[in-house]
Amino acid sequence: FNVDDWEGFRDPAKLTYSDYVSTQHDRETYLDLLIDHHEAAGSIAKLDKAWVDTLTALLVPLRFPLHVLQMTGLYVAQMAPSAFIINCSNFQAADEMRRIQRLAYLTRLLANEHGDTIAATDTAREPWQSGEAWQPLREVSERMLGVYDWGEAFVLLDLLLKPALDSVVNDSLASLAVANGDEFLALMLSEFQRESTRSQAWTSALLSYAVEQDPALADVVRGWVATWTPLVDEAVAGLSELFATAPVAGDPNAVREAAAKARESLLAASGL
Repeated sequence: FNVDDWEGFRDPAKLTYSDYVSTQHDRETYLDLLIDHHEAAGSIAKLDKAWVDTLTALLVPLRFPLHVLQMTGLYVAQMAPSAFIINCSNFQAADEMRRIQRLAYLTRLLANEHGDTIAATDTAREPWQSGEAWQPLREVSERMLGVYDWGEAFVLLDLLLKPALDSVVNDSLASLAVANGDEFLALMLSEFQRESTRSQAWTSALLSYAVEQDPALADVVRGWVATWTPLVDEAVAGLSELFATAPVAGDPNAVREAAAKARESLLAASGL
């Protein structure tokens, strides 16, 4: 996955470090105010126990795959051939840490109101290591950590796995939260969708630039897509089954279809 000149690529958002810090400071201020409002309103304490059980099963273990997205983003940044690509991937990795930190704080809030075991390490680790619903995601996540070619790692992360997981977490889980009366979680997850949109914009721009420079790279990318898509789809399918366990159940088929649609939209935007 190479072209004669990567220096022609530019981030569609045109973010500099200063711009990124300023923008994210404003977004963090919004999240702080959101948390303060719902803590004052006692929103977490009012959650139904069955919904808390769903969050314990579906939200708490997310720290592991989200860290994998962060780690792979940093790897792509380390290996990428242009500072313009490096910046995009590093900002994206920082976005992942932001999401991880906020979900960790929410986990602590849940534990404070509904039982300290919710925040215990094993509560997250056991499903990730042995829960049937999580194993397909664990497999593709751990395999991704072993992809050393930066181009393949970029395609797997930014074209396939991250858009799928963002769809499940930021979109489908937010909708499930609304259905179950959890406005706090829905608003928090919707906030992270802003960063997912930015990630998809630079991903499609980079792929379009690469194929424009060398049309043969379209087949290279399609080969990686064909190799990894079945594993990504299995990962989404595994998580989708947990949606059916909510008090107001979500439709696993709808979760899978939304993730597939997100991928197809990004492929189309990338000219693939």
